[in-house]
Order: sequence, then structure tokens, then C-alpha cells
Amino acid sequence: MKALPARPWWRGGVIYQIYPRSFADTNGDGVGDLAGITQKLDYIAWLGVDAIWISPFFPSPMKDFGYDIRAHCEVDPLFGTLEAFGALLERAHALGIRVMIDQVLSHTSDQHPWFADSRASREGARADWYVWADPQPDGTPPNNWLSVFGGSAWQWDTGRSQYYLHNFLACQPDLNFHCGEVREAILETVRFWLELGVDGYRLDTANFLFHDAQLRNNPPRDRQTGPRRDMSVGDFNPYMYQMHLFDKSRPENLGFLGELRALCDRYPNTVLLGEIGDDDGLARMAEYTAGADRLHMAYSFDLLGADHSAAFLHQTFERFGRIVSDGWPAWAIGNHDVVRVATRWAADAATGSLRQRKLRLAAALQMCLRGTPCVYQGEELGLEEVELRQEELQDPYGIAMWPRFKGRDGCRTPMPWDGAAIDAGFGSGAQKPWLPIPAQHRANAVADQQAHPQSLLCYYRALIAWRRANPVMLEGSMHMIGGSIHKIEAGLSANAASPGLLAFVRTLGDLRVLCVFNWSATDLSVDPRELASQMLLPDQPGRPGLERPDPGALRILASPMQGLSLAGGSLLLQAWGCGCLVR
Repeated sequence: MKALPARPWWRGGVIYQIYPRSFADTNGDGVGDLAGITQKLDYIAWLGVDAIWISPFFPSPMKDFGYDIRAHCEVDPLFGTLEAFGALLERAHALGIRVMIDQVLSHTSDQHPWFADSRASREGARADWYVWADPQPDGTPPNNWLSVFGGSAWQWDTGRSQYYLHNFLACQPDLNFHCGEVREAILETVRFWLELGVDGYRLDTANFLFHDAQLRNNPPRDRQTGPRRDMSVGDFNPYMYQMHLFDKSRPENLGFLGELRALCDRYPNTVLLGEIGDDDGLARMAEYTAGADRLHMAYSFDLLGADHSAAFLHQTFERFGRIVSDGWPAWAIGNHDVVRVATRWAADAATGSLRQRKLRLAAALQMCLRGTPCVYQGEELGLEEVELRQEELQDPYGIAMWPRFKGRDGCRTPMPWDGAAIDAGFGSGAQKPWLPIPAQHRANAVADQQAHPQSLLCYYRALIAWRRANPVMLEGSMHMIGGSIHKIEAGLSANAASPGLLAFVRTLGDLRVLCVFNWSATDLSVDPRELASQMLLPDQPGRPGLERPDPGALRILASPMQGLSLAGGSLLLQAWGCGCLVR
């Protein structure tokens, strides 16, 4: 086998997302802080991930909990100081952990000095730094664009007698990226943190930078038979009534991403990870990561919804493999914006061992995919979504959409470190945590699971180590298998498709690894000759006269995965079982 070039750390490495408000509170104010992250870095190192991504900790009015930035190059006193961030960075690097920070480029808080200057006058130095537009003759907004958080995307400002654009909350005005001075100012804020030594950025709303300069109306969406929809927004939201052709994902975005990439490339080993919320997230992921002058990697919301059937997953991965060229995906199955995966994907598995097996299956899938896994804090513990009462809600999105949508607070509750400790080890008890810690989370606390080698947490740790030890999982190509895999269970025809089976081949040089997953509550028995044959197909399509390989040539690759066996000429997969095979 030829020697392979050195792999950049982010290609296949594992990223762990930290939501700082809810990670660890060291000063007893009920809110997590940077010192708390530093204090828990030994845990991150023990888990074995390559990098952490820290959600915003910049000065903010906290109307959207940090995603409404008031100053780009400072630390909000709620979280600490620049010195505290420097200590975090130093300690992380000493442990071999890279640090990525979450940056919001498309919009700011309405309390940002830039916006104060912009709204003060139509003739000021920063008059054009935000998206301003005159009303229509009848006083209504300039067009039909909608906010993700509900209602019009336009807010009237009495000082300028104009509307300004906000794709999210009215207190989050959108910057005007058609203005060169805005682009220069944003690049300077990115440079500031790169100079401090950060290893990269997670870019919030990476496809929302430019808007249509003509302010054309978005066309309506045919919600019955129309094309794909933005999976980042639920069907309860009027935002889904439009095709978002003109308010985001504009072609000009690519030019600015090139400028951003050129800046990052001056700082070796730094990386750009983009969040993509789009009508066709997979296509946008492929587009935004193509070549060497855009994002290094991106993730969409395709795996952040409720659908996780084998058919849906096969379609998702197969389509992305077809449309991507040299781009690189990141795969997240949970984050701070969506219902926790233990509730979204495992609630139908009742309780107890089956539920645990399904969570292990989800983790194994993520660690076997081509791309970079992003693990959200608490996923490794199997934390479920927390049901909050209306009066407990903090999230403005949930408050606006109640009761159909209860917001994002349920996935943001504090991390349980020690089930027997005050505040489950999150804080000191001096101040009530900003969100409640439910009793069921105490039972899943870090200390309790670390003490049990068979726990989900220890399983995650073993999977991450196994992934790192197998270069094919980090660098190999990926080819979906489907169509001609058949059940041979008693009472079923040999031609009956196995709807719960998801299978793909990872290939690196001469090594092929077959990854199989049973996304069903029933055991499956599969003809291994079919699988062995299809392991040849990626490199030998249409080869005539191909003999069916001896199923004895397949063997199980040692891994932490569970529920796969070979016996009596059949491949057996337990309900929610998985594993890998090699020839």
C-alpha cells in the first residue's frame, strides 16, 4: 500500500460541543463559565475527543443566550475574562485538545456599537452596515421575508423611518455583507481570536451572510408535493411556507467564505466548520466545502430531526456521496438547538436495555461515518430531553411558539457531574441553576457512569478510541449498500428486502470494512454472500462473471459494537445491533 499523506486533525477527528452556560459553574451564580470548562478539561481528555467547540461567551444581552453579540473581541463577565479564556486555551493545548469557538457573523445584537451608529443616521459612517430598506407605499415591510423565530423579518425603526432586516429575533439585526467595510470588520474580529491561538471556528448560520440586494420576494412553497424543506425549522412555523431563495444561501456567500478561508490558512491547522440551515442542506454542505477556498467542513440538520429509519439514513448518505466532490462533512446527531437524540431517536425503544442498545447504535453509526463527528455535551451520558413548564422557559423561540414548540431549553439543562452532589455537581448550590436539573439526569451523571465499564459513557469512550485506532474510519471512502440485501428468516421469501438494515463499506487502500446496523426492534438474519459480493462493487462495478464469494471469507472486526454474529452460514443482527466485518 502506498504511504498516505498526513491527515489534517479535523478530517475524521471527533469534536465535542460545550454549551458554556450549562457545563460547569465555578462561582456559584447558577450559570456555567470558562473556569468551569477549564476545570473539566481532564474529563474531555479522558473521553478522548480531538477538539472542543465552545458556544458563544462574548458580551451579550443574552436575549438569544450569546448568539446576540454586543462585542466580538471580549468575554462576557458572566463567563469570565480574556485571561480566563487564555488559561482555558493553555490547559486544553497542554492536554492535546484543540479549541474551536462559536462565532456569529451574519448578525449582531441591537446593543452592538455598530448598530447604534447605523441606526443613528442615514448619512453616518456606518449607515450601510446593516440591511435597511424603505417601507412600501402603504407602510408595510419591503417584502415578504420571514424570521426563523416567527413573524416578519423586518422591524420598523422610528429614528431612521426605515425597516431593518432580522432573520432571527428583532434584537438581532442582520449585517449588510454587500458593504466592504462590514466584511473587513468581521475579518478583523476573526483575526483577533486566531492571534490568541484558537484552533478554528464553528460558524453559526454560515449561509445567512448575504441577502438579495434587490429584496425580491421569496416564492411560496408547495407544502404537499413541493421540494425538500429546511430541516432546521419545524412545520409549525410559517417560515416553512416559503422557498428561501432570496433571504439566504446567496451565491455571494462563497466569495466571502474564500476571504475567510484565506485568513484562516495563514494560521496553520486552523479549521472552519459551518452550520447550514437550508432548503437543501446536503447540497449546500457539498457546495460550501468544495475545493480549498471555502469551509473545511459543514453540517446540516438532516440528522437533527426525528426521522432515523434505515431508509432515510441510506437515502441521506447515498445522496450526499453522489453530490459531494472533494468536500468534507461533519455529522451531528444532537446540539443546543434540537431535542436531545435520546428522546428524538430512542423514545420508541421503551425503556431499559432496548433503549440503551438504540443509543449505542446511534453512537456507533456516528463513529463509523466518513466525516467528522460532533458530539453534544450530555449525549455520551444518554441524557433525555427535559420537559419544562411554560413558566420555566428561557428560550424566546419556545416562548413565541408555545405550546406546539417548547423551545430549546430542554436540551440545554446543566450537565450532571455527580448524581449525589448539590446541583448534580454543576454548581455549589449558592444560586439556583439557570435551568432545572431533573432527577433522571442525576442517575446518568458522569461520576456514576465512569465507575461502570458497561455504561454508555464508557462505550462512547471506547468507540472514540477504536475510531482513532482504525485509519479506515478516519480517512476511508464510503459506499452505501442497498437493494439486493435479503432476509432469509423463516417464513420470509429470500427476495424480501430487510427494511431495518443499513449497510455501507469504508475503503482505504486494499482494506474494506463493511459496517452493518439494524435499525429495527426485531432480530435480522442476512445472507452474508450478498454482503461479501457487494463489498467488491465500489472498485469493480459491472464486473462480468463475478462469483459469489465464500461467506467464510467474512470475519467480524473487533470493536466495542454489540449485537453482530456469524453462525450457520447466516449473519445475525440483534435488534438495534451493529458491527463491522472484513474480508
